[in-house]
Amino acid sequence: MKIHIPSKKTRTVKVGDVLIGGNNKIAVQSMCNTDTKNIKATVNQIKRLEKLGCEIIRVAIPDMVSARAMGKIKKQINLPLVADIHFDYKLALEALAQGADKIRINPGNIGNADNVKRVAGACAAKNAPIRIGVNAGSLKALKKQKNPPRWSVEKWAQIMVEEALEQVSILNKAGLKDIVVSLKADDIYRTYTACKLFAKYSRLPQHIGITESGSLLSGTVKSSMGLGFILNEGIGDTVRVSLSEKPEHEVTAAFEILKSLGLREYGPEIISCPTCARCQIDVSGAVKKLETKIFSNPELRQKAGGLKIAVMGCVVNGPGEAKTADIGVTGTEKTAVIFKKGRVIKKLKKSLLLESVLTQIQKFKK
Repeated sequence: MKIHIPSKKTRTVKVGDVLIGGNNKIAVQSMCNTDTKNIKATVNQIKRLEKLGCEIIRVAIPDMVSARAMGKIKKQINLPLVADIHFDYKLALEALAQGADKIRINPGNIGNADNVKRVAGACAAKNAPIRIGVNAGSLKALKKQKNPPRWSVEKWAQIMVEEALEQVSILNKAGLKDIVVSLKADDIYRTYTACKLFAKYSRLPQHIGITESGSLLSGTVKSSMGLGFILNEGIGDTVRVSLSEKPEHEVTAAFEILKSLGLREYGPEIISCPTCARCQIDVSGAVKKLETKIFSNPELRQKAGGLKIAVMGCVVNGPGEAKTADIGVTGTEKTAVIFKKGRVIKKLKKSLLLESVLTQIQKFKK
């Protein structure tokens, strides 16, 4: 039985052909780590991310050459393309001219209110939304502090929300209504408190994430904890897991977080034993190969959606402790066996293990 998490109804905003907010599913977003000027590398990375299920992609625009590259990138991809802008509002205007589907600006460093208004006006004319990115590390209030502030979590959150609402007001006065807001910190409690507080004041959709969360392991754990808190409040319309890693890992981590909370379906649930001296197959290797095959293939991922697949190292755990698995595999001293709902259906060579599981997925009738 899945726990139902009631969502806080937000305004619907369109990013390219993706609807976020309202009753729409939580969209998974990532960001390229390629040089945007390298059009081929950026396009190839975006296509890989799309295969994994990424639904919105962002690229950094550090200079005018990068802004002008967006047009060529846009023509070769299917995902909505977001321009990440800092410091120079002119880059945002050029990115829009090149077909950007959304602009992300940080109000703490984009310049004065007139610059923000120029960007807002251009976005309104193009029907492109703006994401206001309020990061705890670049608040305007920090510029007034000579030393690192010793604010409470609540104080940090209050300042983040106040700056977000101030920028929302500026954009609204410039005629822009399609706005997404993100409030992020590298601290999960500041982030959670800010997102929860903002939801009390506004029904604008929120993009959620823990910024600068870290490496693959520590960053995924930290993001899972923080996003779990936020999502459990019914807050969040788009999500990114920010890792110092390949963006492919961001996409799969985000989907796994959403899947664990019952908010999105993303391929099968793969369970596997931690292994011990009884282990008769390479459980870790089998799981990695299985995940790679399934999650990089959109059709196979959809076919396997909702299934529980077990990879067990010995006959104690499988099929014994994996009787609820729709499809399972375990090892004996000389062979491997395939089982369904605890019933052995086939014995095979260990070298054919992966191929057999994939065949069973294709044949499975839900």
